[in-house]
Amino acid sequence: MSPIKQIFKNNTVWAESIKEKEPNFFTDLAKGQKPEYLWIGCSDSRVPPNQVINLGPGEIFVHRNIANQIIHTDMNCMSVLQYAVNHLKVKHIIICGHYGCGGVEASIGEKIGGVIDQWLFHVKKVFQKHKDSIDSLENNKMLDRLCELNVIEQVSNISNVDIVKNAWESGQSLTVHGLIFDLKTGLLTELDKCTSLNEPENRV
Repeated sequence: MSPIKQIFKNNTVWAESIKEKEPNFFTDLAKGQKPEYLWIGCSDSRVPPNQVINLGPGEIFVHRNIANQIIHTDMNCMSVLQYAVNHLKVKHIIICGHYGCGGVEASIGEKIGGVIDQWLFHVKKVFQKHKDSIDSLENNKMLDRLCELNVIEQVSNISNVDIVKNAWESGQSLTVHGLIFDLKTGLLTELDKCTSLNEPENRV
């Protein structure tokens, strides 16, 4: 069986199993979405958002990119953010990084070339910002810490986007969470949380 035929077979099995458990599932799903969460995570195939937090279709709005970055000039990310905050009225924005992130590792290694190096420049800036405090760590620990610091930096970045600031100023209930996912355990840890501009509640 070809790979694409396997995809269609998997899809059929999945859809039929859902309908067997909940006959009206897809009828209800087609009526619209009201997710409470916006997940901004890494593109890594090992960190599937719905499975990691055990939520079904329609319960989480998702944007992913290499190394889970929030870049103000990234119109893709900003469009997702605007739609989630202004139209879906999500109550929680989750920035989720993960240990063993290839993007974070590549940002301080040899250049890959092309667009990826330009994209990872922002992670490299995080490394340079904290270089004195993490340079003495063993390689694996340094990379783990850089993954954490990158998440914390993205919480700060998104908290300074006008879309989020305007939501807070208008009294909209919105919390930004910075999480890290451990591939070895399957567990999440909260590193940072912000409920209003420049007021993180906890930071690792």
